[in-house]
Amino acid sequence: MHHPGRYWHQTEDGRIQCDVCPRYCRLQEGQRGLCFVRMREQDQIVLTTYGKSSGFCIDPIEKKPLNHFLPGTPVLSFGTAGCNLTCKFCQNWDISKSREMDRLMDQASPDKIAQVARAYGCPSVAYTYNDPTIFLEYAVDIAQACHESSIYSVAVTAGYIGKEARKEFYRHMDAANVDLKAFTESFYRELCSASLGEVLDTLKYLKNETSVWFELTNLVIPTKNDSDREFHEMSEWILEHLGPDVPLHFTAFHPDFKLRDLPPTPPETLTRARSIARETGLHYVYTGNVHDKAGSSTYCPHCGRTVIGRDWYVLSDWHITDRGECAHCQTPIAGLAREQGRCPGPGDWGAKRQPLQISEI
Repeated sequence: MHHPGRYWHQTEDGRIQCDVCPRYCRLQEGQRGLCFVRMREQDQIVLTTYGKSSGFCIDPIEKKPLNHFLPGTPVLSFGTAGCNLTCKFCQNWDISKSREMDRLMDQASPDKIAQVARAYGCPSVAYTYNDPTIFLEYAVDIAQACHESSIYSVAVTAGYIGKEARKEFYRHMDAANVDLKAFTESFYRELCSASLGEVLDTLKYLKNETSVWFELTNLVIPTKNDSDREFHEMSEWILEHLGPDVPLHFTAFHPDFKLRDLPPTPPETLTRARSIARETGLHYVYTGNVHDKAGSSTYCPHCGRTVIGRDWYVLSDWHITDRGECAHCQTPIAGLAREQGRCPGPGDWGAKRQPLQISEI
């Protein structure tokens, strides 16, 4: 028996509409939504992947990427299958585009996941590899189990979620990385079958209605979203609507899935994007998927000195006080003070990646 889903209603024509994301799939009995994992069964929406995973791995938190949330610590990461977007450039397409059962080899209850995170010294669990929006019920149950063990929950998501569903989902999340894929409706429509406006609504909701710490990622794709004008417009919108302290990561594309005819992103494009965003007034801008120590380090927005040095995922410098301030000039560094206003010291997980078979633990 599949797990009952939430956020659906019956339409006048007898179909059932899934409301968990703005795609609003209308389903006859036995039909699945575009995500493939939410299905109409016995006149309700069910989640067919509850308790199942495409794999577990302990990653550095910076790989999500989150640079201002428990730096240097390990995060227990996992995904399921399916996705509610159709991105032609998907870097995890073997998971997100797979049909449910051909990838779901590991099974774990929410309590088991919290138990394993605690046993392996992971202060957080990340819902990643595919978008947790589509397995909302499973993610929320895991988050509740994790919070009972003082373990944080991290969502890695495209932010394409229904207005009511996002209230519940983000109520249980402590941090998120939201993939802001581009800054034009045409890009979202043609390459993702989605809408930029819905994602921007989610970002404003996160900023104005929640206490979730969130960072943004923009995968820079040559000829598709790499113009100076788009970098300027995106940065100006972020500054106006989210403020200067929301970190922004520009990451490199590599040819994959249905965009194999495009070249990898030149490192100088990422450097240019970072410069534009910083000149616009954003305080924390990073480059990713390339070796760029300057672009992966954190700098004080007041004095400009390095407060967290990074070489790939290894922390090389730490100049943060226990109050989460720059050790040079005492300016608060956004996002770091987590526990009763005190900033934990840096973790020492480094760049290690440790796959786990949870069903065998």
